[in-house]
Amino acid sequence: MIEKDLVIIGGGSAGMASALEAHNQGIKSILILEKNPYLGGILNQCIHNGFGLHEFNEELTGPEFMTRFSDLIEKNKIEYRLLSNVLSISEDKVVTYSNSYEGLVEIKAKAIILATGCYERSPGAIQIPGTRPSGVYTAGQAQLYLNCYGYLVGKRVFILGSGDIGLIMARRMTLEGAKVLGVAELMPYSAGLNRNIVQCLKDFDIPLYLSHTVKEVKGKEQLSKVVIAKVDEKFNFIPGTEIEFDADTLLLSVGLIPNCDLISKLDISFSKTRGANVTQDMETDVPGIFSAGNVLHVHDLVDYVVSEAKEAGRGAAKYLNGKLTHKGHVYSLKPGYGIGYVVPQRIFIEDAGEQIILKFRVTRPFKDINIFIKENDNLIKKIFKPAIIPSEMEIVKLDKSLFKSLDNTIDVYVEEKK
Repeated sequence: MIEKDLVIIGGGSAGMASALEAHNQGIKSILILEKNPYLGGILNQCIHNGFGLHEFNEELTGPEFMTRFSDLIEKNKIEYRLLSNVLSISEDKVVTYSNSYEGLVEIKAKAIILATGCYERSPGAIQIPGTRPSGVYTAGQAQLYLNCYGYLVGKRVFILGSGDIGLIMARRMTLEGAKVLGVAELMPYSAGLNRNIVQCLKDFDIPLYLSHTVKEVKGKEQLSKVVIAKVDEKFNFIPGTEIEFDADTLLLSVGLIPNCDLISKLDISFSKTRGANVTQDMETDVPGIFSAGNVLHVHDLVDYVVSEAKEAGRGAAKYLNGKLTHKGHVYSLKPGYGIGYVVPQRIFIEDAGEQIILKFRVTRPFKDINIFIKENDNLIKKIFKPAIIPSEMEIVKLDKSLFKSLDNTIDVYVEEKK
């Protein structure tokens, strides 16, 4: 059986960044396993700019951003396997994968980083009423067909869901000559970044229908009509609010789900994000198995994915060097009112560095609020926000000295001004 110090599953931005950071920390026996015929993952089809502002202080396209990392992988001679499907991970960190040139391979790893990203909700997952004609795609599928293979999937397009990929595809398909008829969003607020609402919809006069969703799709073999309707506070259709569009394509941008299938059968607990619960070093409940990036929780910027993956790389290096003791005071992070989730879910304070990074999202848009981070009666941090929305992840850096080890729970919650 082959042995490696560190096996990284997924060769996208998270996988490459964690590998490079672990390598910088002195770990040399590293193997990246990637199912696609190239490194970079989803970045290869994201030809729009907006990447790298935090990581490189310049604006890059997805392929340009990806190339910066893949070049470093080659320069540092970090080993990787392409077209390799990981079949299983065992509790004792045996990774089984297969490909056409090696067959079935087992590797005994001392540490593993899961960097498998996320996948899109499908038409079946949201159970759209009506027939099942061709012409219904996820936004990511349409992006892949257009940007990588040169296929425009439709001419008259309607988009369900205001996630960022859907918004970006509204602009992309308009620029390619398609007519984007509108975007419907179930919630009374957008699920995408404000900059994408402006640059992808408002700049092209594409209407956004908030508190609307698809009531029916029509068509036998090919999609011919999309019917949307307004919904009430309980998401029930409001009679008489139907709008019908003549469309040959419906794109779905209705959410991303962390791809945790490989660790679903291990003794690992999961959070509300559907990603694994982790420590400040991105370590799961199984010692030596780490998780980072969109497989942990969905990020709005790839730069944030890279930053988190570097934490996982450092964490794996600490584990391999025997520096993760899991001794001393341990905190549980508890999301309270107005907070959807907090990462990490546990902090081993003695293992932590001088700064502890918390990431969280609010459950709905708020204005003029305070966010409290408290350890019983000890106020660790109070943050005022004039406006905050769920689509933008909040990142807070806290000095380790602020934690007093007075309680086992850190509460994170919103307080609205009266």
